[in-house]
Amino acid sequence: MLQQLILVIHIVLALMLIGLVLIQHGKGADAGAAFGSGASGTVFGSAGSGNFLTHLTTAVACLFAITSVSLTIIATRAQPEATLSDKLQQTEATTSVVPGAPVGSSGLPVEVPAVPQAPVEPVK
Repeated sequence: MLQQLILVIHIVLALMLIGLVLIQHGKGADAGAAFGSGASGTVFGSAGSGNFLTHLTTAVACLFAITSVSLTIIATRAQPEATLSDKLQQTEATTSVVPGAPVGSSGLPVEVPAVPQAPVEPVK
């Protein structure tokens, strides 16, 4: 449950980070302001938008890094489920191959399940 919550927050932060980076002006955009583009009439003032967006981007990037590390720690502590190859290795270890058994088309001996033996009664 905690992992899903952190994952949702992580995805939202990633989308916010993408949006914030796309909203910001590049370094070359300030050259246009020198020729009277009206930067002083913006919502954040003449120099405030760059600082505000930079600080917000930094905060979102830090939160994104924290959620990344948290998801990594949760994933490494979780007990991994057995993969298909693990299950196949377990079944190979439990089945027995009878010596002299017929060889299959792949060139490997055909696996024959072990035959249970009847209990032997002691001689009186």
